[in-house]
Amino acid sequence: MEKDSVLILSGGVDSVTLLYDEQERIALAISFDYGSKHNAREIPFARLHCERLGIRHITIPLDFMTKYFVSSLLEGGEEIPEGHYADENMKSTVVPFRNGIMLSIAVGIAESNGLKYVMMANHGGDHTIYPDCTPAFVKAFDEAAAAGTFVNVRLRSPYTNITKADIAARGKALGINYAETWSCYKGGAKHCGKCGTCVERREAFALAGIDDTTEYED
Repeated sequence: MEKDSVLILSGGVDSVTLLYDEQERIALAISFDYGSKHNAREIPFARLHCERLGIRHITIPLDFMTKYFVSSLLEGGEEIPEGHYADENMKSTVVPFRNGIMLSIAVGIAESNGLKYVMMANHGGDHTIYPDCTPAFVKAFDEAAAAGTFVNVRLRSPYTNITKADIAARGKALGINYAETWSCYKGGAKHCGKCGTCVERREAFALAGIDDTTEYED
């Protein structure tokens, strides 16, 4: 298969799964260092998996986000809340229009490299809290990218309507070692086990029948 895609790769469960799932068509994976409290923990895993698969990987700094954006996810922001994504307090972790910004850069890089697609690993569980992960956003951005590029770059987000447990089950079938991924928003030495993304990680692995070897603080 022709390598025709750019993937936004965080180093977390979802995007690492998509990296392996679509490896035959991914020409370039991009991580963004945007000043989140867990960037330093997840980006090395993104790099590791790309090296393993022989896929080119770059990291692009977006340090302006910590200066001008408000989110508990960012360095200097308030404490990361604990609880489930469905809880109102978890909305403080939203980085305003983060995916829109990252996708815009990825589209420009795709066109500059003669690539036709940009891929991201949003999923159904993101819809509750993240406006820039919803099917409506995906549709609108796909149309904007196609209209705004000479080569009609398109957005592919194949996990939009499935769950994180579905993704984990796919990764299990692909033989992915999820110990080599990072989720926790707090970015400590171990996963905290209590923030929204840790709770979601635990639930997904349990539902997918994966032996969770993640080191949690609790």
